[in-house]
Amino acid sequence: MSDVAVKEGPLSGARIAVLMESDFYEPEIFYYRHRFAEEGARVDFLTRLWGQREMTFTGHEFRAPFTVDRGFEGVDPREYAAIIVPSGMVADRLRYTEDVNSLAPAARLLRWAFAEPGVVKGIICHGMWLAASVPQVVNGRKVVCHNNLIGDVRNMGAEYVDQDVVLDGDLLTARTGEHHHLFARALIEELVQRRPR
Repeated sequence: MSDVAVKEGPLSGARIAVLMESDFYEPEIFYYRHRFAEEGARVDFLTRLWGQREMTFTGHEFRAPFTVDRGFEGVDPREYAAIIVPSGMVADRLRYTEDVNSLAPAARLLRWAFAEPGVVKGIICHGMWLAASVPQVVNGRKVVCHNNLIGDVRNMGAEYVDQDVVLDGDLLTARTGEHHHLFARALIEELVQRRPR
């Protein structure tokens, strides 16, 4: 849930989606919750609700609880200025599918988001695991990821760039969850740049 007061700012009226599951990196998620609101953006935390009204997830470092009450099933990515796949084990959990011949709902949402150049896609650290289900979305793109996933992104056809944050058009990537502040700053700058003057 995002119960943080949204201030007036350069991103007033914009919405940012952050995909959520258990084993999230608490410093990153709690930073996004407040930092984007400071710029005027509303932050929606989205997950697969499995028929529940809400789900409470626990963080990886401190086992901090975080409740999400908005599902991403049926969400139109065009409602958002940006969609973020965070670090930690979130992406691995979100790519689970009961039918191995079908994409997980989160992977379908990500694929749809990549079809919309007006939506900035943010993927940080191990978030690239979710893109592994739809590798064509990063094929030929410049990206950075956690060192453990360099082979994965190259196998997906992406071009690994050894920088903390990489912007390639509508795709923003960052190396690790500890780079979340740099990632957020780059995302804010990109979203401000894209706003009509």
